[in-house]
Amino acid sequence: MGTWQRLLAFGLIWNVACVSAYAHPGHATDQEESGSVSGRTWTDKAGAFHLHGSFVAVKAGKVQIRRQDDSLVTLEVDRLSPDDRAWIDARAARIAAGNRQLLKREPSVNAVLVSTKATPPAIAKAFSAFVKTKEIQTRWDDRFFYVESRGIPAHPMMVGIRAWQQQVPIPQSYFGDNAWRIPLTPIPAKDPRTANGEFLRGAIALAVNGIPIFNPLNNRGDDAYLFGELDEYGGHCGRADDYHYHIAPVHLQKIVGPETPIAYALDGYPIFGVTEPDGSPVKGLDEFNGHEDASVNYHYHASKKYPYVNGGFHGEVTERDGQVDPQPRANPLRPALPPLRGAKIVGCEATKPNGYRVTYEVGNRQGSVAYMLAEDGSARFEFVEPGGRTTTETYSPRRRGPGRPEGPPPRDEGRLPRNKVRPPREEGGLSRTSRSTSTIAETRRVPTLEVSSSSVDDHGRIDVDCTCDGAGQTPDVSWKGAPAGAQFFALSLWHTAPDQEKSYWLVYNIPGDLTSLSRDARQVGKWGLNDKRRTDYDPMCSKGPGVKTYHLTVYALADPVMLDSRQATRAGLLNAIKDITLAEGTLDFTYERSR
Repeated sequence: MGTWQRLLAFGLIWNVACVSAYAHPGHATDQEESGSVSGRTWTDKAGAFHLHGSFVAVKAGKVQIRRQDDSLVTLEVDRLSPDDRAWIDARAARIAAGNRQLLKREPSVNAVLVSTKATPPAIAKAFSAFVKTKEIQTRWDDRFFYVESRGIPAHPMMVGIRAWQQQVPIPQSYFGDNAWRIPLTPIPAKDPRTANGEFLRGAIALAVNGIPIFNPLNNRGDDAYLFGELDEYGGHCGRADDYHYHIAPVHLQKIVGPETPIAYALDGYPIFGVTEPDGSPVKGLDEFNGHEDASVNYHYHASKKYPYVNGGFHGEVTERDGQVDPQPRANPLRPALPPLRGAKIVGCEATKPNGYRVTYEVGNRQGSVAYMLAEDGSARFEFVEPGGRTTTETYSPRRRGPGRPEGPPPRDEGRLPRNKVRPPREEGGLSRTSRSTSTIAETRRVPTLEVSSSSVDDHGRIDVDCTCDGAGQTPDVSWKGAPAGAQFFALSLWHTAPDQEKSYWLVYNIPGDLTSLSRDARQVGKWGLNDKRRTDYDPMCSKGPGVKTYHLTVYALADPVMLDSRQATRAGLLNAIKDITLAEGTLDFTYERSR
């Protein structure tokens, strides 16, 4: 099997079989083929729906489409019109032909298509040392410089972390259309944006070794370095097991030299180390850790105190859902885990090809997480608790959750949650009543509740008074179709962002004789925690442009939910009700900020 095929399949470069046709750079002749949000309109052969979005992949008789709100939809190819099926066949044939042409060139492990431009842009020099070591590969066009990588640095990882959420480094697929991109010609912003309290999700810069740099403040707004969340190189793994830095990787200055940037902010401006390019001390930095040089060229600097890296954006960027948009997506292989209190990472090593072991200490006892990545993209984990108990778990990328476990997950120091991430919906359009189910129904066949709300109009839009643009009231919600034996109900209002699942409203132990909650009803059932760790309704307040899709799921339960108040999160609820859910239903709705 060729290297390019393996890259397309999963991006791990570990002999993973390529069984899909994916859109990637080099084959596009128009916006529709390049994967842009403009896309095409897909039609059901029976005329039941029209769905607008761009082609992503086709595999095993199913096509994946990215909608304008950035969500993914998977459809059976046979459901589509003859024109759509013919288009998919032609597209897949062109991609296959392009892959065959690439294979004739005998590319290296990280081979990618590169620009035909004869002269590399100046930015290419900063990344060249890591292109030579094949840690990354670069390409460019007239507007952007693209960096492709697995997201795994050459230096040791994780050692020294004192506040650990049980993440471990797993290679990511930052390739093709999911590559990092940096503007070749940054544009000074009319209203520069601070990163202090903003852009708390996703990356704000990219190191020249291909590792993303996130905001020095974590998603709670705390200094990740001061809280002990970072390793000796200023990095750790996120909820998707994606390794990234939170402070400037100043160790790279020893590799590239003081005259070369160690990173580039996503607005296109370079980030130098703790000295000027000529080796002189840094003086006169603005609030974003940047300034202009003698040639009136702006750049940022690393620093030993906050903000450590670019403290905002001197150049133009687009914000969406609290992060710079667009940027690559991490590929979560398993659910995000809770923090492991008192743990300190003391080791992280490659045990064999495709295998790793992370070792930690709790008190005077040692535990470990060992994992092996298989050819099909799955991973087998072995957890050894400090008390000596050993369990195993297998995760599959196809389901974005655990596979068939060979034993229960660890219980003593941080229980593995059993909740799964809900896959893309296959229906086009939205309505005031539910048409699909979510998490629990994926693992157990349960009847469907019909969920509706008069707070959602006929076009699927939520009433403004249920958002931060209005009064911030909870929507009314009604349900019917509960089976006999339903003693209680629970509800969850949630949204799947590019890298995580967010929770806005959680209520459980709603009496079984109820079939609705009125607008802004706050005295019914027991309320759980939203993502801000508050026992309250968090009205949607999307910061990015465009329409977002949200979900309101109602569960019919055979028994009451017994949850400690500190565990009453969406993940905690799904884990608690996985064996007592009798039925469920989900209402989809949309919301777009009015300002």
